[in-house]
Amino acid sequence: MNDEQPTGIGATVLGYPRIGPHRELKRAVEDYWAGRIDEPALRDVAAGLRRATCTALADSGLDSVPGNTFSYYDQMLDTAVLVDAVPARFRDEGSSELDTYFAMARGRDAVAPLELTKWFDTNYHYLVPELGTDTAFRLAGDKPLAEFREARDAGVPTRPVLVGPVTFLRLAKPAADAPEGFRTLELLDPLVDVYAELLGVLADAGVAWVQLDEPAFVADSTEEELAALHRAYERLSALPARPLILVAGYFGDFADALPVLGGSSVDGIALDLVTAPAQLDAVRGLRGIRDKTIVAGVVDGRNVWRTDLADALSRCTPLLDHAGEVAVSSSCSLLHVPYDLDAEPSLDESLRGRLAFARQKVAEVARLGRALRDGEGAAAVDPPAAPRRDDGVRDRLTALGPEHRRRAPYAERAAAQRERLPLPPLTTTTIGSFPQTDAVRRARADLRAGRLDEAGYAERMRAEVERIVRLQEDIGLDVLVHGEPERNDMVQYFAELLDGFATTANGWVQSYGTRCVRPPILHGDVSRPAPMTVPWIRYAQSLTDRPVKGMLTGPVTILAWSFVRDDQPAAETADQVALALRDEIAELEAAGVAIVQVDEPALRELLPPRAADRAAYLEWAVGAFRLATGAAAAATQVHTHLCYSEFGDVIDAIDGLDADVTTIEAARSRMEVLADLAAVGFARGVGPGVYDIHSPRVPDETEIGGLLDAALRAVPADRLWVNPDCGLKTRGYAEVEPALRAMVGAARLPRPAR
Repeated sequence: MNDEQPTGIGATVLGYPRIGPHRELKRAVEDYWAGRIDEPALRDVAAGLRRATCTALADSGLDSVPGNTFSYYDQMLDTAVLVDAVPARFRDEGSSELDTYFAMARGRDAVAPLELTKWFDTNYHYLVPELGTDTAFRLAGDKPLAEFREARDAGVPTRPVLVGPVTFLRLAKPAADAPEGFRTLELLDPLVDVYAELLGVLADAGVAWVQLDEPAFVADSTEEELAALHRAYERLSALPARPLILVAGYFGDFADALPVLGGSSVDGIALDLVTAPAQLDAVRGLRGIRDKTIVAGVVDGRNVWRTDLADALSRCTPLLDHAGEVAVSSSCSLLHVPYDLDAEPSLDESLRGRLAFARQKVAEVARLGRALRDGEGAAAVDPPAAPRRDDGVRDRLTALGPEHRRRAPYAERAAAQRERLPLPPLTTTTIGSFPQTDAVRRARADLRAGRLDEAGYAERMRAEVERIVRLQEDIGLDVLVHGEPERNDMVQYFAELLDGFATTANGWVQSYGTRCVRPPILHGDVSRPAPMTVPWIRYAQSLTDRPVKGMLTGPVTILAWSFVRDDQPAAETADQVALALRDEIAELEAAGVAIVQVDEPALRELLPPRAADRAAYLEWAVGAFRLATGAAAAATQVHTHLCYSEFGDVIDAIDGLDADVTTIEAARSRMEVLADLAAVGFARGVGPGVYDIHSPRVPDETEIGGLLDAALRAVPADRLWVNPDCGLKTRGYAEVEPALRAMVGAARLPRPAR
């Protein structure tokens, strides 16, 4: 390890996973919330993880190590707290700084948390800052400085990473009490003042480079936004004492932002050359490039496939004749991939040869850095094995026609469904999953360890299904679910039952806060060898006279929440998954199931950042959903569910899915989505969530009733469903049961708007 702070960047990554190789941070934070450990104990765990990360990255051969990439919950929340953008409702004098921080993420008593939404087109969620004319930015914390000093004391000089000021403002939202017409960019100058102060503090501490992430500019940008970028970096670059500034863009093409940054006095620009390799041509002609470091992001930070090192090096070397320095990096933070492939000894060897997780990607970057520095070619590696091929699946896709993606007209379907399902106005239901108890998790662990056989496991899960059905009947829900106790995850469960997928034992990736997922690896042609859900739904329906929904995860979400093969178009892969789901729906119908829910919470997630690229994506995404559901009979009610996204951009696509009922996240955003649905003339069933399940708060009938009244102003009662925002898997029964009783009670109260 080098005790001297480097003047160049060389080989680096833009960020690294922070939950711990064994989810140590998740467990420690949840123990803190539960009162099992105190704040010093939590901070000790965090400090240990930070030390282990920075020393491992330094020892791996990187020339520059990113710092300040740790977070207890989310980097946007960290930034809001750092600049004191803390809404008044969270300023409780009796709370510690850490408890105020967690209250912003999770809510507290009657105080609602910040809104949660997707980080660009990834499955990571960030907390949306709330800003208004009364927001008074100030440098309220020292996290970047403290973590720099901590790493330096461990012998590792780091490059602090911060959310850039313009991206912070673009991703924030006006507070509820902000004047009409207020735009968050109006706060640019006072926010840049705080960043200027912070850069001065970091410079005084000996920081050589600071990384400011501006990924908002890989999306379409207005002239005002580009002018804000110019003004911010002219100001920061002109500071008399500051670190060198690296501005990073990822998940797409910097496009119009590139000449703005090229003409500024920033010292480096990091580009995603995996997602947007065409930027190479633009950057070679960039004004001012000879005075700058160009960080070439050529190792994929979002997917798990091994890098073609020779190809990656060929994308870096043309820049050597143009830029002042060329460095090599991951395309984005490695937050989006698992820690270490070596933790997966059970993966098939032919598949392992195609993979690289975070630790392996760091090694690839270091190897490319040496090759670029020494002028040597990247050593050749053996080509990986070819993906699994299924000619039967490919023949079915070739035979598809437009009729396979169409159902009967909605009016005809609605009439048939009313006859089959005499449901009341304001029909109550849940989204699908119920809390997974310790007993359920123990049974799953016992099955994996061989202490319980398949028959014994199925018996325990059937007992849990019956308990959940009886609870729903007692609460008074109209449409029931089986609760999904047998499912470990809404995507992994299906991946384990479909050919063409592999799953990991320890491939955890942070989704939000302490919520971690293990994305499956979709590595070959997909097919369904046997029914996946039918026996469970048939059993649940046998226990009750009320309708029980069949529960499936949609093709787009299965792709979005998996690591997907990159050797064929995503549209073709999505259709393969859709065919498997189509067959499952047919068997659910044959078993007498009247309602089938095909969840697509990730529909908005995969939306390309730039408007010009969106139509093609939405065409295949909607087409895959309609292929999966297109054979359902008119009397079968098809539901879908979407959550935690900005829905305005995909509102036409939501309509185009042609589901009979669409349930959608709306509690945190106070029913904002209903205006978008009304604007496109949405005339089918809709269930805007009235209970925010991502917070431990338990809403009462009055709170839920207020949301219902708002919904009834936009949707008539005979088309309005009443449901939580999302599945209940991550909550406990002590929260879920009273919240659902309040939800049913609110739905049954007389309402003037009915």
